[in-house]
Amino acid sequence: MIALPAARIIRWRGWVLAAWAALFALFAPRACRVQQVLALRGGTSEATEASRATELLKGAFRTPFADYVGIVVHGPVRWTSPRFETVLDTLTAAVERRSYVGQVISVRSIGESSFVSQDRRTTFLIAALTPQSSRDLSSSYVPDLRTTISDALARVPGAEDFDVMVTGFPALDHDVRTVSTEDTERGEQRALPLTLLVLIVAFGALVAAALPVIVGVLAITIALGLVTIAARYTAMSVFVLNITTMVGLGVGIDYSLLIVTRFREELNRGLSSVDAAIRTVETAGSAVVTSGLTVVVGFAALVATPLSDTRSVGVGGLLVVAMAVLLATTFLPAALAMLGRGIDRPRWLARPLARFHAPTGWERWARWLGHRPWRAVAVGGAAIALLTFPVTQIRLGLPATNWFPPESESARGLEALREMGASGVIQPVRVVVQLPEGESALSARRLPGLKALTDSIRKDPRVREVRGVASVKAAMSSLQLAIYYSDPEQVRAKNPKFFDAYLSADNRVTLLDVIPADTVSLTGLMDVVRRVRGIVGHSIRGLAGAEILVAGFAASNVDTQHQLMRQFPKTVGLVLGITAFMLFWAFRSLLVPVKAVLLNLLSVGGAFGLTVLVFQHGYGGRFFGLEGPTQAIWAVVPVLVFAIVFGLSMDYEVFLLTRVKEVFDKTGRNDHATMEGLSATASTITSAALIMILVFGTFAFTRVLAVQLIGFGLAAAVLLDATLIRMVLVPAIMHIAGRWNWWPGVRAPKLERQADG
Repeated sequence: MIALPAARIIRWRGWVLAAWAALFALFAPRACRVQQVLALRGGTSEATEASRATELLKGAFRTPFADYVGIVVHGPVRWTSPRFETVLDTLTAAVERRSYVGQVISVRSIGESSFVSQDRRTTFLIAALTPQSSRDLSSSYVPDLRTTISDALARVPGAEDFDVMVTGFPALDHDVRTVSTEDTERGEQRALPLTLLVLIVAFGALVAAALPVIVGVLAITIALGLVTIAARYTAMSVFVLNITTMVGLGVGIDYSLLIVTRFREELNRGLSSVDAAIRTVETAGSAVVTSGLTVVVGFAALVATPLSDTRSVGVGGLLVVAMAVLLATTFLPAALAMLGRGIDRPRWLARPLARFHAPTGWERWARWLGHRPWRAVAVGGAAIALLTFPVTQIRLGLPATNWFPPESESARGLEALREMGASGVIQPVRVVVQLPEGESALSARRLPGLKALTDSIRKDPRVREVRGVASVKAAMSSLQLAIYYSDPEQVRAKNPKFFDAYLSADNRVTLLDVIPADTVSLTGLMDVVRRVRGIVGHSIRGLAGAEILVAGFAASNVDTQHQLMRQFPKTVGLVLGITAFMLFWAFRSLLVPVKAVLLNLLSVGGAFGLTVLVFQHGYGGRFFGLEGPTQAIWAVVPVLVFAIVFGLSMDYEVFLLTRVKEVFDKTGRNDHATMEGLSATASTITSAALIMILVFGTFAFTRVLAVQLIGFGLAAAVLLDATLIRMVLVPAIMHIAGRWNWWPGVRAPKLERQADG
């Protein structure tokens, strides 16, 4: 185990507390402003097909429709009425004046029937984002656009009866992240009182219960302050708020629970408050550092991922876990040394809660387990295997339902578009075709290839239509298209808006918008992307030598998923390898790290299985506010949950094994050490796990599906780990392994004496 300078920490306890108070005063104002520096849009550090296609669009077109929003307008009269037309013209003029908008098209400018609902009372505008503003992940133009629209409507007489909603993926992305931030604050408000209640029951004292909460809040505050500094050098996602809050509360309180529990034990043995604090740092403090390092390994692996969301979560996790470990091993022991027996106040509270702390129940369980280890392994193993089985059915992708918060403005706008049969217009799959230098997409040589590509894509029943230069006129043959485009300049002059959107000025780059049917979910849209790429992958006659790239929201997620899954095995291997080595170094045993790694994989597998059952298949999903099965699990979730849970669940392994090893080193008796270690730590592990489950479980009820998936996965993993794994399988296997638990760290003669005994 790691040796800490316990005596120095306690000797300089006044300075230690003053230093932490100064850090809190320094970083608290920064933490309050953390939302101002967090990225409101996602991004990736690696070039993908979708990102290359988007950049190609931005470079080839004067006013590219690479990133854009839809502005849905619903009025009390038909769109052809003067009142409605005034509203549309006012909105168009106001939006076009914004520096981040390159072009606006509407039914007034392009005259397409798909821009109007059947009752003629709903239409929408499309505002294209300029290439410069779309590259900035640290800010979102959506709030300013909404304010601009509101101010413009306020100047139009009679416009108060119009409902205007900004939607499209930039707006949807903004709303998801904004709602996520709001839910983080609500989660804190719900989790803290419940956590304090559990701690009061666990300690039977208000003072002792308040200390872990203080440590958790300090860890979160200082870590978020540090995040504001990290944001200067790398994009930090708003999801950092969720993870930092969840993990900070969880590990901060968990580590403090272990420290305070051990301190009270040492006081009960007759040590003075100073000596008890020193002994606590030497024992429980070392366990906390070892546990913290295992958690850090998982977050460090996330820093190497290509996605800005996962990468920044890794940075935030590293910071908050580091703060929690430092606070639990310095600030908390220093405070305990000063408080002494004062942590037991008020004493009247301890009497009614004494039964909860009585170890007799856990001692009986430990003895039963010691006499029936094979039965415990069989039952516990079967339960974990049953829970893990649904992982074989996991489908990664964008969920079909519940992805966007239904009450948000962008989600309501998307629903309005879906009702008018136009939601596919703002979520197309975009196929960018770039021909060799000097060639034209409108040449007789290339038009047949574009038509063949268009017709092949259109055959998919999930595709409503394909827009592009080869489909500008319905049912035209290749010959008719060649005749139609015999004078390209004249054709472009007749419909400049269309050709500015779908053909570059030099005619070398052209765009095909694949409009999905309104019944196609995000999951199905990803399948459409894969099919289009499959078509492009086969050489298309007439397009030889052309570069064909597929972009759009769904395509970006297909690329992100591919990147994450390609790197996931490396992440798993890195976490497993480093964790196993650290446990071997801490306990000088080969079996301990192997067993810990395998059992942790089981708890993570069981958590994934439950996530598939509840979210993908929808069993019990309504309890968490789901409208139905999601049909898929967001690919980021397994990566995040594995990296976070593997370290967190290792906490309980370290807590248990540290106490077992401590007893074993004194007695040399493995069975006795296992029973005593289990009965001594069971109450602490149960309380710590309950706190983790409360904290993570609170976020399983948020309005953002991504956060729900992560919160549920973490809570499920901790529940399984603290029950089936640590309380059943780990001690049972230790009983079965006997003297081999500690090989080669214990010399053979000692093992033989133990066996003889």
